[in-house]
Amino acid sequence: MNPTIEQLHSHRSIRSYTDRLVPEEDLRTAVAAGQRAATSANIQTYSVIHVTSQAHRLKLVELTGNQEKVAACGAFLIICGDVRRHRLMAERAEQPCVENLESFLLCAVDASLFAQNMVIALESMGWGTCYIGGIRNDLHGVNALLQLPPGVYPLYGLCVGEADESPWERPRLPVDAVLHQDQYPQDQQILTQLEQYDDDMAAYYQRRGASGRRWISQMEQFFANPRRTKDRSFYESQGASLS
Repeated sequence: MNPTIEQLHSHRSIRSYTDRLVPEEDLRTAVAAGQRAATSANIQTYSVIHVTSQAHRLKLVELTGNQEKVAACGAFLIICGDVRRHRLMAERAEQPCVENLESFLLCAVDASLFAQNMVIALESMGWGTCYIGGIRNDLHGVNALLQLPPGVYPLYGLCVGEADESPWERPRLPVDAVLHQDQYPQDQQILTQLEQYDDDMAAYYQRRGASGRRWISQMEQFFANPRRTKDRSFYESQGASLS
C-alpha cells in the first residue's frame, strides 16, 4: 500500500452533506487534475457544468427522482461528453465533422476518465462525492433547464461536499472474479465466485440492518427489464449518431 492506493481504497459514496460550500479554487484544482487523465488522440471530448443556481438545483432534485442531496451538497456538477468545440472547428474550416457510435463512445470514455480523476482529487482534499446517474431519468428536462447546444451530451451528475456521514466499506467482487489470465473463465467458475460474493454482501446488508437482502437477486431484478429507454432518442436529438 502507498498513499495513492490508500486514498483509492478509502472511497465511499457520500449521500448526506453539511451545508459547507466547495470553494471555486478546489473545483478548479480538481478540474485541472481531471484534465490530466488519458484522452484518445488528445480529443478531450468532455465538459463539466457547475450548477450554482439554487432554483436549478431544486429542479434537478425533481428530475433525478427526488434525490435531495443534489440540492444539499456543497457543489453539484454535470459531466458531459462534448464534441461541440470540434463541430465549431470543423464548421469554421468548412470541413465535415462526422460522428458515429465510436465518437460517442469516445465522449463517454473521455468524460468518465476525466470525472474519476476529478473525484480522486476532490477526495484527496477531504471532500465527499457521489455520482448521480439519475440525471438520465429525464435528459430532455435536464437539457431544457441547462439549455445545452447540440454536440453536448449530459452523462451523469456529481455531488461534492463535506460528508455528514461515515458509510461502511461496501464489499466488491474479489480480484480473482475480475482479473483473468489469458482467457475468460468457464461459466461455472464465475457462478461460484458470484455465490461467494453474494454471501459477503448478505453479511454486509445484515450489519446494516437489512437482513435477508441479497446482491444476486438485486442484479437479477436490475437487468430484468430495459432501463431509461429514452436515452437514445435524446442523444440523437442532440446530434449523436449511435450507428
